[in-house]
Amino acid sequence: MNTALITNDAVVLGLLAAILGGVFYFSNHPNYKKIFTYIPALLFCYFLPSLLNSTGIVDGNASQIYYVASRYLLPACLVLLLLNLDLKAIFSLGWRAPTMFVTGTLGIVIGGPIALMIMGAFMPEWIGVEKNDYEAVWRGMTTVAGSWIGGGANQAAMKESFDVGNSIFSSMVAVDIIVANIWMAVLLILAGNAKRIDEKTGADTSAIDALREKVASFKEKNDKNPTVANLMMIVAVGFGATAIAHVFSDSVTPLFVEFWPSSGDYSFHSKFFWMIVMASLLGLVLSFTKARNLESVGASKVGTVYLYILVASIGLHMDITAIFDQPALFVLGGIWMLVHASLMLFVAKVIKAPLFFMAVGSQANVGGAASAPVVASAFHPALAPVGVLLAVCGYLLGTFAALFCGQVLRVIAVG
Repeated sequence: MNTALITNDAVVLGLLAAILGGVFYFSNHPNYKKIFTYIPALLFCYFLPSLLNSTGIVDGNASQIYYVASRYLLPACLVLLLLNLDLKAIFSLGWRAPTMFVTGTLGIVIGGPIALMIMGAFMPEWIGVEKNDYEAVWRGMTTVAGSWIGGGANQAAMKESFDVGNSIFSSMVAVDIIVANIWMAVLLILAGNAKRIDEKTGADTSAIDALREKVASFKEKNDKNPTVANLMMIVAVGFGATAIAHVFSDSVTPLFVEFWPSSGDYSFHSKFFWMIVMASLLGLVLSFTKARNLESVGASKVGTVYLYILVASIGLHMDITAIFDQPALFVLGGIWMLVHASLMLFVAKVIKAPLFFMAVGSQANVGGAASAPVVASAFHPALAPVGVLLAVCGYLLGTFAALFCGQVLRVIAVG
């Protein structure tokens, strides 16, 4: 058994921080910024840490950084991102925006089972697997469902909730990143031709134009330079809610284990599952209180920092050579995304939704709060917050939708 070159987690954390810092430095540098228009910073945040694991510099499976990030930073991240959930602003977009967002979610939920059944016809060993096979393809697909309905936070939730094995997880993370970013590249290309496409389809863009002006005006009036007290309040809310989520999960899980033994098949015996559910609900509730004012001093920015640390720690578990061992998984992911994309394009054409709604509705699912603003800002920089608004809905919906998708996958594969 080979030993990794670096085994000290303090050094590993420093490397991840340096990678994240480097990615964001170059993504905002005038000479390199154009590169990140086509290759999202999120891709580098996954890919570069994976090189540490793939080349044996770090053993991602032996490191405890992912455990800390997923148990402490993840719930805090969810809460802080959900503080910005403005349902009224989303409803002001009209019915087409949420319709496209929900269509995107539906495309992921049904696309996975469809892809598994299609591939299962050619590869029967993917169907009828043992119940306790932790490296089964269906388990790995649950993490993709989580990632594609909200982002990295939900991906981590599915990994723990469905006891996904590290090998299949590494392969599916590679599939997730490659397929999702190919689709994102397509969306960015479409964004560059949005005006021509909308004119051709007869889409009504008046709501987008009005919201663009409103968002820009609100941001200019309310954004403040955070003080130390502001930042401490953000940290207090994030980790305070995390503590409550842990207490809740520690209390509820034993009850399901004792009184509903069979509920273990549906992740109800997982403390991680209940922690994520409670964190999501707390974030939703707090978004209706004065705590939402913390957004003006950077709550979502702090949450996004936590998210990127989580993303890097997930990348640290990825072995980029794994996909070459199972190329059929890439085909599986391609079919899955094709179902999602086809449904999005079809519904957008039927309801005459602007391309912006289709693109951001899709990316709010597939990329989450980390990359939905990238696609939104490709239409206009002032629209980036709209991408965040829809994406944080994905964080709330993603946990539950991905769990449902996972159960359907389980039934198909295990019976």
